[in-house]
Amino acid sequence: MVTKYLFFTGGVVSSVGKGVTAAAVGLLLKERGFKVAVQKLDPYINVDPGTMSPYQHGEVFVLDDGAETDLDLGHYERFIDVRLNRVCNVTTGQVYAEVIAKERRGDYLGGTIQVIPHITNEIKHRIGAVTKTTGAEIVLVEVGGTVGDIESLPFLEALRQMRSELGRENTFAVHVTWLPYIGATDELKTKPTQHSVRELRSIGISPDMIVARADFPIEDSLCDKIALFCDVEKRAVIPMMTTRILYEVPLLIEQAGVADYILEKLGLEARRQPDWSAWERLVEEVRRPKPPLKIALVGKYVELHDAYISVREALKHAALAQGVELEILWVHSADLEKGKGWDVLESAAGIVVPGGFGSRGTEGKIQAAKYAREQKIPYLGLCLGMQVMVIDFARHVLGLENANSSEFDRSTPYPVIDLMLEQRAITDMGGTMRLGLYPCVLKPGTKAAEAYGAEQVEERHRHRFELNNNFRAALEKGGMVFSGLSPDGMLVEIAEVKDHPYMVGSQFHPEFLSRPMRPHPLFVGLIRAAKERAAR
Repeated sequence: MVTKYLFFTGGVVSSVGKGVTAAAVGLLLKERGFKVAVQKLDPYINVDPGTMSPYQHGEVFVLDDGAETDLDLGHYERFIDVRLNRVCNVTTGQVYAEVIAKERRGDYLGGTIQVIPHITNEIKHRIGAVTKTTGAEIVLVEVGGTVGDIESLPFLEALRQMRSELGRENTFAVHVTWLPYIGATDELKTKPTQHSVRELRSIGISPDMIVARADFPIEDSLCDKIALFCDVEKRAVIPMMTTRILYEVPLLIEQAGVADYILEKLGLEARRQPDWSAWERLVEEVRRPKPPLKIALVGKYVELHDAYISVREALKHAALAQGVELEILWVHSADLEKGKGWDVLESAAGIVVPGGFGSRGTEGKIQAAKYAREQKIPYLGLCLGMQVMVIDFARHVLGLENANSSEFDRSTPYPVIDLMLEQRAITDMGGTMRLGLYPCVLKPGTKAAEAYGAEQVEERHRHRFELNNNFRAALEKGGMVFSGLSPDGMLVEIAEVKDHPYMVGSQFHPEFLSRPMRPHPLFVGLIRAAKERAAR
């Protein structure tokens, strides 16, 4: 069949839920038998979010092929249960870098390089690459930011051109807007949506559907008004009130008839009836009263919860599977260094220390690992969380005073975490990173092997420093177990503390592969151990 394209744009304000909407629509279409893929077009000039501050951009979501991408790709993968690749996240920086490289090589034969057609052609080429690399029959394309942002214009122009070239029967435009609530008059206002749609139409894109988001119920009269003033069918105005249950969004969009309307306009027929029983059970389980379980997340970017969005969701998935109500206690690792936040940490039944870069707050993470080890608190360390666990063990069990990672202290006499030899000559930021999917062989009889129930697994990495093999024998002799290794045995992928209920650290990021219906085994292991501790 001819590839169909759905374009998702946003209006009024950012963070209105385009990513979740696109992910949910993708799931609806997958449930009807179509192969789908999702692509995010990000207007920033950075090549990717890999070197951006988490405070600015939230987490960096890593794909199988090592691409460092926008956090919305995490929504896409978790909802639709697909494995995306690097062409599924395009930035202005990537587009301009490629066009400039072609110009320098002489590919344009001395022609004048312009936004139209050269930049827009490169954008269209990258959108077309999604089908070629994934085999998707329907590609959902989300444009970051809001209509009216100057940096989004080349992307929107490329979509306008695609719509003209492919025909409206092969493209469908969804505009997600926000209805602000005016407390003085106790009403939702549609005027910002009208202005946003007018701006979009001035660019040459008329929306086929408007998803109207609000924190309050949206009356039919407002939908009628939006349909009239924005020139869309009443059926195509989808009221979407905020729900506290993220994974209820696909069910709400299904009830609104979104997928059937889209397929009708694209000239497609569903290949099978969707089965929502698993998602309905999931939502029911979220609503069901359950015993509470406190898990402390000790990080350095905890002010912005989106910096740990995949960790948060992975914890939720595992908690649901274990029948407990998750309460995340956000603990700033720098506060622990100042003697603050310990009362919160001590009230937790389990501790998670996620990844991060740079020395700020690292000593607080080491202290959290020490506390978990000494007090037998279930602990899961992710990437840097594993490394601080090793540093604590070297310092306080082996007695290697001032043991550290060479990332934080280049003069440490005991660099238990260090760069591999082949990395040391690389100077480009990001060039020394181990990124993407790598195999891990599990050691029988360990906590990790028990959790996975497998001999070998593949997990996604994003890190620069490794456990220093010069200290492996001493650490093992002291009671540390290396339960996951690279196939050649040269790299430690998972470390555990012997004689502990559950103290496991992974060099990789298991949170990236957790799914609502398939919680990640290492997170399930943590929640199970924490649940047993809380019951005592």
